[in-house]
Amino acid sequence: MASIGLKLRELRNRRQLSVRELATRSGVSHSTVSLVERDRMSPSIDTLSAILDALGTTISAFFLEERPGLAYRPFYAADELIEIRKGENISFRMIGANHPNRQILMLHETYAPGGDTGEEGVVHVGQEAGMVLKGEVELTVAGRTQRLKPGDSYYFDSELPHRFRNVSEGEAEVLSALTPPTY
Repeated sequence: MASIGLKLRELRNRRQLSVRELATRSGVSHSTVSLVERDRMSPSIDTLSAILDALGTTISAFFLEERPGLAYRPFYAADELIEIRKGENISFRMIGANHPNRQILMLHETYAPGGDTGEEGVVHVGQEAGMVLKGEVELTVAGRTQRLKPGDSYYFDSELPHRFRNVSEGEAEVLSALTPPTY
């Protein structure tokens, strides 16, 4: 499996763009694009999405290229899920990435101890729902905070600032669905 940086550089070269042109088009700094391409920096999902958008593709299409034989079908083995990293402490595994006309983003989220989506809170279009499968997750939505344990769930408008933080000593897992799909 090729590194993200190598694949980005190859894609940028196929589009005949310089690093500076890609930085300008994506709104990501020149130095960040360069560090990501040299695998000196792991991009956040938002950064990778902005770069790929400027290259005319999506995150799901970018990662599906890794698995050319993965055709649509209604069932997925665990090793067929596309992994999208969000920093070192959070991993999202996308379910059904190759489904045609996908209208739901379904994720298996894993948070290492202390894994946190950030103090500022995430904001995006749509709605989000999920259930904690393992560990304990502190969820803040529009300033309201709740600790969720296995079996506890949530549903909110994603335009409200929200933050997920693993407050357990071990790994925490969440199964979530977002609409519209952003990856």
